[in-house]
Amino acid sequence: MTVNISATLVKELRERTGAGMMECKKALEVTRGDIELAIEELRKSGRAKADKKAGRIAAEGAIVIVEEGGQAAMLEINSETDFVARDNNFLSFIDALAKTALATKVQDVAGLSATTLLGSQQSVEEVRQTLIAKVGENIQIRRLIVSRPTAICIGTYLHGHRIGVLVELDVDNKELARDIAMHIAASKPLVVSPENVPAEVIAKEREIYLAQAATSGKPQEIIEKMVAGRLKKYLDEVSLIGQPFVKDPDITVGGLLNKHRAKVVAFARYEVGEGIEKTAEDFREAVMSQMQGS
Repeated sequence: MTVNISATLVKELRERTGAGMMECKKALEVTRGDIELAIEELRKSGRAKADKKAGRIAAEGAIVIVEEGGQAAMLEINSETDFVARDNNFLSFIDALAKTALATKVQDVAGLSATTLLGSQQSVEEVRQTLIAKVGENIQIRRLIVSRPTAICIGTYLHGHRIGVLVELDVDNKELARDIAMHIAASKPLVVSPENVPAEVIAKEREIYLAQAATSGKPQEIIEKMVAGRLKKYLDEVSLIGQPFVKDPDITVGGLLNKHRAKVVAFARYEVGEGIEKTAEDFREAVMSQMQGS
């Protein structure tokens, strides 16, 4: 027996799921007008679509930061295109995601994925799968960091939606913390101080400098001094405290911190897509692929 599916019912299902009009109508026909079963049907089909897209490279996206009550959370969420990264559905998801991470103090992506998303009755993973089906792209939660509950002062900085920084100071100075966060965004230090550079990295750099200096024809003791000088320069360049402060290059970040009797306890700098190998894709083929729903 054919069930008459009203436009009102289709509209309600669409509002509750965000799925397309025809998908909603088809789901209601399959479930004979039972809207709750139709929601389950759409979620199942959405999962299938998400699984199909899971292998596609997601190197665009956004960094999101939320700060409340003296604590902060920062996340990177990836999409396949910048177009989707600016979509309201994507932006709403990452905002709720960051608030969930901060509220629950979860420390890794797996834990966050299993958590119920704030403002929803579904888990983060279920909402992510639904979003993939809705926007037609692979969406991945790549990484996150939540500040420590014992942090004395948190500084954050968000440059557009592509670069984010979270820094912890051992003194209560929000202005200094934000200045340091802005510096980190611009200058990309790898560690707080030279002592934090791994020994294997230092050994590798020394090996390279020795090989380069060996062709100079200079005595070994001169070569050793040349290598020591270049190594010191390298350590200053990759260490936060050794870098010239972006707002005042006449002083190092270390000098600025000493002036305020402050230390950087820890920092994190996220940039969208860093370290993800992107593949070149033919534009015509990409468009045809989207049209065919792959």
